[in-house]
Amino acid sequence: MSSNPEVLVVGAGPVGLTAAHELSRRGVRVRLVDRADGPATTSRATANHARTLEVYDQMGILGDILARGRRAEHFTMHRAGRQLIRFDTDYSHLPTRYPFTLQVDQTITEEVLRTRLAAMGVKVEWGVELTRLQQDDSAVTATLGTAAVTVPWLIGADGAHSLVRKELGFELRGESTETWLVADAVIDAELPPDSLHWIHVGGGTVLLVPFPAPGKWRLLDTVDVTAVDDPETVAERFSAKLSRGLGRRVRVAAPSWISVFTIQQRMVQQMRHGRCFVAGDAAHIHSPASGQGMNTGIQDAVNLTWKLADVIRGHADSGLMDSYAAERVPVGAQLLKSTKIATALVALQNATAPVALPLGLGFLSAVKPLKRKVERKMMAEMSGLLLDYGASPLSLGDAEGSGGFEPGRRVGCSAKTEAASAGWRALTTELADPRWTLLVFDHDDEAALTRLEDLFGAAVSIRTVDGRDRRGLADPGGDLRRDFGTRPGACSLIRPDGYLAWRGQFPGVEQMAAVLQRVHLVPKQRTAAHRDTGSISVK
Repeated sequence: MSSNPEVLVVGAGPVGLTAAHELSRRGVRVRLVDRADGPATTSRATANHARTLEVYDQMGILGDILARGRRAEHFTMHRAGRQLIRFDTDYSHLPTRYPFTLQVDQTITEEVLRTRLAAMGVKVEWGVELTRLQQDDSAVTATLGTAAVTVPWLIGADGAHSLVRKELGFELRGESTETWLVADAVIDAELPPDSLHWIHVGGGTVLLVPFPAPGKWRLLDTVDVTAVDDPETVAERFSAKLSRGLGRRVRVAAPSWISVFTIQQRMVQQMRHGRCFVAGDAAHIHSPASGQGMNTGIQDAVNLTWKLADVIRGHADSGLMDSYAAERVPVGAQLLKSTKIATALVALQNATAPVALPLGLGFLSAVKPLKRKVERKMMAEMSGLLLDYGASPLSLGDAEGSGGFEPGRRVGCSAKTEAASAGWRALTTELADPRWTLLVFDHDDEAALTRLEDLFGAAVSIRTVDGRDRRGLADPGGDLRRDFGTRPGACSLIRPDGYLAWRGQFPGVEQMAAVLQRVHLVPKQRTAAHRDTGSISVK
């Protein structure tokens, strides 16, 4: 346990672990508790989409996770022994260095995060349950078991049955829909493991999702969802269905894990109350149909923690925290819509499906431009790369207006571009810095930049593109200039999570300081002795 923790994180799943990691990486003292007796032994989530992989890269954990995962780059549909269609991944309109979904057991993701946290001196306190919380303007009092502890801030990452959410009085609104059965088992089916496989059988479907381990799959049944105590019975039922749908004998081993669950599509309308926050399933619960739950929760945690860390360290005023709910509540609402559609498509219980499917998908396969359009739409919905914070209070409009990245948009490039561009390689390394980044193009007023650095350097990394001073970031091919759509003397302000906040001509020190203050950053003379360990306001 950290001495005198500044943030108590409740819940040590992937969301709570990410929150603790990102706070610790920024020098914030964290205490992390979970009511479970120890780490999970089964994996609820497996899919890590492209935007989440970009986040892992910024966090410095991607290498550990990539090495233990399996890439999934296709979605194949089968019926009555026929392969109806194979959708490929098309990221051509969403450039990313990680154009795939990585299938990784959630237990592995959590293990990687726990290991990194332990190296930073933070260990999960298992068997510690939050039973009550209260707060005032200066602190949160949390009852852990029978002991009351007081901390400046609290994050509830305690899942769908979140006590933090209940104590804050947040209502989880939405609906329950259908019931599905999932099981993890080894299958002898000779199916390509770089694809998800959707198999239409009778009046419903079976979905197969690959694990990294050879031969191991997650099986999802949308029709026969009766809970049974005997894994062999479940195995026989899946064997029969898959054999019929694939047109060949398939053997399913006894599952190592079986669960029957009712799909919940619910969310809260706020994610902060005073000094307490909720993230992940504590704030929104979605269908697992497109693998969005863990990915969205991890991105909640990242969005929240860089802001909270800046406030705690006195780099920003408390107004920065208002942008958390402003940005992430709409994300939850959009996901309710998209995952509801995905759920209906996965289940596909329409009586006309046996006739309509072969005809419709056959036409789609034959019309390549239409198929590519569908593939791009699928990636836009699932990957998380299209997320736009343009309506955020931290997106300050477009003072440049000359193409390139717009405020609120993710800053990124393709793997091909990164390999060919020294400028992009330098920038992707720069974006792992936990601070904001101010890119200054063709500006060599050393005195002005030094003054700005004196005021905001603790919170903002100032880099001069092709500058010859210590701040220089080399762009010999001019790729950054082109992709940012800049003119000489321009600059771009990138948030710690890699989204553009502002761009324009460098206006001088005082005017640039005013821009930084509009995103709630505090100049140095106001940060001394203002590390926020007690009051909500930072003055």
